[in-house]
Amino acid sequence: MKRTWIAGLLLFALVLSGLDTGYAIAAESQGTDSNILIVYFSRVGNTDFLDDIDAVTSASLLKDGDKLYGNTQYVAAMIQQRTGGDLFLIETEEKYPSVYEQIDEQGGEEHRNRVRPKLASHVDSMDDYSVIFLGYPIWYYDLPMAVYSFLEEYDLSGKAIIPFVTSGASGFTGTLDTIQELQPNADVRPGGFDVKHSKVAEVKQEDVDK
Repeated sequence: MKRTWIAGLLLFALVLSGLDTGYAIAAESQGTDSNILIVYFSRVGNTDFLDDIDAVTSASLLKDGDKLYGNTQYVAAMIQQRTGGDLFLIETEEKYPSVYEQIDEQGGEEHRNRVRPKLASHVDSMDDYSVIFLGYPIWYYDLPMAVYSFLEEYDLSGKAIIPFVTSGASGFTGTLDTIQELQPNADVRPGGFDVKHSKVAEVKQEDVDK
């Protein structure tokens, strides 16, 4: 429990550090009255987990009190607290396996075959938003294919997109360029941030302040 609490606190500090940079860029270019949408893809919400799952030993999961979060979901929730934006989960029609090795295998197969999973969730009024925080885990050094499905469903021309990622150690890899290619008329900002979920408990204050 103590380790989970510390990890959550450090992650919150990381989010605020990166978020202040990203949001300032978006606000400068779009105006401080911009409507904000926080889009994210996460295992939680796309997988049916057992109630007694051990988040400490399960990859990409953590618990805050009794609530189970995916790492990307947790960061998205922190952004929502900071900005007051609307949260939106990219949800697939087909659920992913709860066993990490199985979801990893399925993600790899989707990546190799360039599958576009069908989405069960859709944004009703995308025109209402001018700033979009886009969060995702790195799967096979790329966007999860469900994020491709999302980006190909909407025209985000003229909107500021601020990506954030959770990864083992790879950071954004080439996904910023990929987002720009999929949305050539959007303003994909470099002020996003990444959280390395395997290193959260080791982050020091000087790392947060950078």
